[in-house]
Amino acid sequence: MVDLRDKKLYRFFEILPGLLTWLTLILIVLLSFVTPFFMAIFIIAFDVYWLIKTIYLSLHLRVAYRILRTNMKVNWLEKLNNLQPTTYNLQHLKSWQDIYHIIFLPLYKEGYEIVSASIEGLLKANYPKSKMAVVLCWEERGGEQTRHTAEAIEEKYKNNFFEFFSIMHPGDLNNEIPGKGSNTAYAASYIREHVVEKLGLPKDKIIVSSFDIDTVVYAEYFGVLTHTFLTTPEPLRCSYQPIPLYINNIWEAPSFARVVAFSATFWHTIKQERPNSATTFSSHSMSWQALEDVGFWQKNMVSEDSRIFWQCFLRYDGNYRVISLYYPVSMDANVAPTTSETLKNIYKQQRRWAYGVENVPYFLFGFIKNRIIPLKKKLYYGFITFEGNHSWATNAIMLFILGWLPIIVGGPEFNRTVLSFNLPYLTRLIMTFAMLGLMSSAVLSIILLPPRPPRFGRFRHFLMMVQWILFPVTTILLGAIPALDAQTRLMLGRYMDFWVTPKTRK
Repeated sequence: MVDLRDKKLYRFFEILPGLLTWLTLILIVLLSFVTPFFMAIFIIAFDVYWLIKTIYLSLHLRVAYRILRTNMKVNWLEKLNNLQPTTYNLQHLKSWQDIYHIIFLPLYKEGYEIVSASIEGLLKANYPKSKMAVVLCWEERGGEQTRHTAEAIEEKYKNNFFEFFSIMHPGDLNNEIPGKGSNTAYAASYIREHVVEKLGLPKDKIIVSSFDIDTVVYAEYFGVLTHTFLTTPEPLRCSYQPIPLYINNIWEAPSFARVVAFSATFWHTIKQERPNSATTFSSHSMSWQALEDVGFWQKNMVSEDSRIFWQCFLRYDGNYRVISLYYPVSMDANVAPTTSETLKNIYKQQRRWAYGVENVPYFLFGFIKNRIIPLKKKLYYGFITFEGNHSWATNAIMLFILGWLPIIVGGPEFNRTVLSFNLPYLTRLIMTFAMLGLMSSAVLSIILLPPRPPRFGRFRHFLMMVQWILFPVTTILLGAIPALDAQTRLMLGRYMDFWVTPKTRK
């Protein structure tokens, strides 16, 4: 029986992120009318803070990128062979070849060519296929098209790995939100019975990779993953996060979609340098032992990728963390048949990502119930997560829209002050310096590009540079507003369902 007080407390925590965000935006508007002078000072201070933060994050981006480039040049299988078993941080393991990998690929309505590209990436990996089990978990609600795709993929690839499973997730199960979490959880229960327990595989020697269906691994992914797993203290208490590069179809994407895709890539590259504040996102890996200890992915969640981190964090009393792999996987940018559809799909995808705010009430409630997790760790993770969600929904709006309000609504008295005269110049100066940092990111985006398809001319490279003038617009319309939308929905109790981003390659 659910305790009524607990229910009310949880509901309060659901309201809290959206409430703080809306209070921030409303207060800025009101105070711009009431005390424009002090608001102008606040805006200048905020702009300076944002500039410093931009410089700080840019430095992290470059450090992480250098490590990534170095790691991509390493033969990690060779490093594994040279790694002495005495250095392993996993007890009773005599050889890295005793490690098995289970890869979950959830399929909804994606086409054969997308699924095939992902599995071809697994086949090209510099790692023994005899140690890899592939689980294609497909949705019954995807219809006959999905069934045919799953059957064709199974027929072609079933003999290429240690095991290959094609598992249908029924569409009529109760207490589920149809989506990646419920799909992979259903498949994991099957694998536990028919593979792990049947074959007697040691649970602490299995690494699980939960991938999106468009995830294409680079050649050394499983090598660097296994090496990191064996050399990390307490490897069973960690998730392992690669860098998502949204470049599979980047040449086909319209300019605003490319800006959004690269912005996401840069942010997650930066987070590689800040693992103590990171949670899992999208495609990632973890131990089977930890996954089973928490009962697999929750089936009623939109943001199952980050929720699994919090499940483990609470289950192990705060002794769980994310380890940065500094190694990429490539995924699709958001591309639809038309520009308007692409715009709509990006908005929905960003809103779904931002709905990760649903983890805030989960871990806050968990922190209250768990008295073992140190208070310092609770405060740290609470602040980092709150600040991240709040900034996502407010910063761009404050920078590019509300920051001009004191001048617009301050009245004649304020507009005669020196501060009123200098505010636009100071703001432009700060923005100029920030944009210089953005231009260096633009150069980095060119370096990350895959080879240009012959059907695109060289002028496309030029467009890849100038597209960044769209950044202020995209960060508001396709960043802050979807985040505000997600937080408002949670605040009002209008809970979201899982929305699958359509995958299109031209």
